[in-house]
Amino acid sequence: MIRKIIQIDEELCNGCGLCVNACHEAAIALVEGKAKLLRDDYCDGLGNCLPVCPTNAISFIEREALPFNEEEVMRNQEMIKKALEEKKEKEQSDHKQDIPFSGCPGSRIRNMNHQAAAKTENAELNNTNEPAPSMLRQWPVQIQLVPVNAPYFDGADLLIAADCTAYAFGDFHRFMKNKITLIGCPKLDDADYANKFAAILSNNQIKSITVIRMEVPCCGGIVHAVKTAMLNSGQMIPWKVITISTDGTVLDEN
Repeated sequence: MIRKIIQIDEELCNGCGLCVNACHEAAIALVEGKAKLLRDDYCDGLGNCLPVCPTNAISFIEREALPFNEEEVMRNQEMIKKALEEKKEKEQSDHKQDIPFSGCPGSRIRNMNHQAAAKTENAELNNTNEPAPSMLRQWPVQIQLVPVNAPYFDGADLLIAADCTAYAFGDFHRFMKNKITLIGCPKLDDADYANKFAAILSNNQIKSITVIRMEVPCCGGIVHAVKTAMLNSGQMIPWKVITISTDGTVLDEN
């Protein structure tokens, strides 16, 4: 079809690229330092590029050209947008990796390597004298320090324990195996655990929760916080409570 379309005089073009930015349809690009119309069907003939050209290298002509393909232009714009977003995300990720951690060392997020631990665990099962391995899978573990969007939460089974339980029950790490562990004391910590737990549940796909508490009454606060968090977040997932006595025995597990 014969229609109005832009024409670029390469001899006048100085390669400034202003027309490339002005063309919302991405019909123009710099090729070997000169502006060039890439596709006729990307040019809508409205000429947003004309007024920005400092050398008057762009003009209108009427010639045989493919009709403007708005649908194809929109698809191309989405592809460009996606590519730019992916590039930005990569640059941000690379930038974060280049910046040394400058916060509190105790709150730096990290996953644990359990290959050596598994080897030690197998040795222990074979009645060797090697120490039992730690079952801790992440850091930090303190409820107040852990970020609610830490990557290790997604798809995790949570172990939420009153911090005294690890000292009272000698084989505590068996509860921790294959779980993300959080510890705290509802009596001593000046914090609303329910809000923190609700945020963790809302931001991640948590599979289950195991709560370990001492038999003392103040430990009921950590159980109440978990119940409240599930109700407030609308995430009613499988959960159970294990109660440890002050002399280190399991009193109840349900």
